Amino acid sequence: MTAINIPPDHPRAKSLHTREKLIENYLKGIVAASGLIAHGRGEAFDYLLGEKTSKPAFEAVVAAVAMLLTAENPVISVNGNTAALVAEEIVRLAEVTEAKIEVNLFYRSPERELAIKKLLEEAGAHEVFGVGKKASARIPELSSARRRVDPRGILAADVVMVPLEDGDRTEALVKMGKKVVAIDLNPLSRTAQKATITIVDNIERATPRLVQTAQTLKKQGAGKCREILRKFDNKKNLAESITLMNKNLSRLSGKSARTTGEGE
Repeated sequence: MTAINIPPDHPRAKSLHTREKLIENYLKGIVAASGLIAHGRGEAFDYLLGEKTSKPAFEAVVAAVAMLLTAENPVISVNGNTAALVAEEIVRLAEVTEAKIEVNLFYRSPERELAIKKLLEEAGAHEVFGVGKKASARIPELSSARRRVDPRGILAADVVMVPLEDGDRTEALVKMGKKVVAIDLNPLSRTAQKATITIVDNIERATPRLVQTAQTLKKQGAGKCREILRKFDNKKNLAESITLMNKNLSRLSGKSARTTGEGE
């Protein structure tokens, strides 16, 4: 694949670099073809957020970190897009929160599992769960390949972080009594609605914030974390994200009407 020369002053430079990274990792067998489609869908919702981390998203980040830090057995689930975009940040977050990292895929193959495992190890991961025969346990009520989990990882976890997740597994994990932290740009998705804590933000913005927040919050102790969790309301937080999107749409539609002279 020939490298694309993206001008640094291009208004969509960062977005284009992300797309190229996903395409590169698709060619390496890490990202599934459907992952490219899913990313484009997420970009559309990011436009509605103004392509920046909102106040509700930041509050959800803090709550998510508090949940990971107070968990007995936290696990971060990684798919192809997550590995391709934020492997280093995921490894750092796992280190700070003492969480395990587990590969979990809808389009599962030995080649993809090993490619993602290698990428995570290159990013500094010491152990990666859920690869090959390690994924010997099953999540009830799921028929997709995502049902396969590591008995030492997701199956035994009390808190599972699921960036860029499928809604059916989020719902199934919650039914199993687990708390789920999701990163999802669509606040209306089943993942966002069913998760215990939902960060409505771009994963490339959210994960560095998660790491920074974890480093700070860890020093403040479990009591502070439990206080944060007592005050956090995921339904209210999601509603605030939806309201923000509505305001941005109203502002943009009003600007368009003024430009075209409509309503005069």
